Amino acid sequence: MFDFIANNTWLFILLTFLFSLAIGSFLNVIIYRLPIMLDKNWRHACLEYLGESPKRECFNLMIPSSHCPHCHKKIKFIENIPLISYICLGGKCSACQNTIPFRYFLVELLTALLAVVVAYEVSLSMTFFAALIFTYFLVAIAFIDIEHQILPDILCIPLLWLGLLFGCLNIYSNSRDAILGAVIGYGFFWIIGKTFKLITKQDGIGEGDYKLIAAAGAWLGWQMLPFIILTSGLLGLIIGGGFLLIKRLPRSTPIPFGPFIVVAAWIGLLWGFDITQAYLHLFGIYWSNV
Repeated sequence: MFDFIANNTWLFILLTFLFSLAIGSFLNVIIYRLPIMLDKNWRHACLEYLGESPKRECFNLMIPSSHCPHCHKKIKFIENIPLISYICLGGKCSACQNTIPFRYFLVELLTALLAVVVAYEVSLSMTFFAALIFTYFLVAIAFIDIEHQILPDILCIPLLWLGLLFGCLNIYSNSRDAILGAVIGYGFFWIIGKTFKLITKQDGIGEGDYKLIAAAGAWLGWQMLPFIILTSGLLGLIIGGGFLLIKRLPRSTPIPFGPFIVVAAWIGLLWGFDITQAYLHLFGIYWSNV
């Protein structure tokens, strides 16, 4: 079965696209509900600390069932088909006609397209499945950071552990390079963040960024950290700086840095070595990742 799919490129890509559409739909649930779950847990913890006994309502990734946040109408299966339902409904709830955020459509499409790129670049193997997992995690992390400016431990820490696990299996890295990648990645951002705070008396890098770069280092090895750090920094400077200039916002305006790390890490996963090697060749330096 796997051999048949692997030998039929278009079937392989089509199945990857359709499967990732479904995953993208679930990622939308995570992106929407996880921050709410964290907020509820934090509020409950604060109330319990104050000696109160807050009533806990059941709210998780499964309960309650999918519904419109405006009119609370339960979403039917036919209204929950990735991409197609959004287009057929015109981006509006069928009951109250309130606008459905475009983010739902975007996440589903982006997840599927990124997975197709992975399928095109990586043959059907354990490495392919690892790359898909990495991609799915990164999509959820990026959109949560964009909307809420938080990088949840419940996503970043498992991503870190998975990177170390796959390192033990010599997928994208080895155990030594994966451990060094996690330690050096976290340590570098920690030093930069603490130094910035010491000089300016303000937080410049969130602790979630430390964990996300550590996870990227665990997946890709310490050798890929310079590429990820430089690329994410350049993206942050161009996109983040450009956003502040266009909106005429003060430099103190917080900009989520997680999405830039996500983009750099995903590019590094597929083409980081080739890009780095091409750049070093300009200076007559030759690097092997073996």
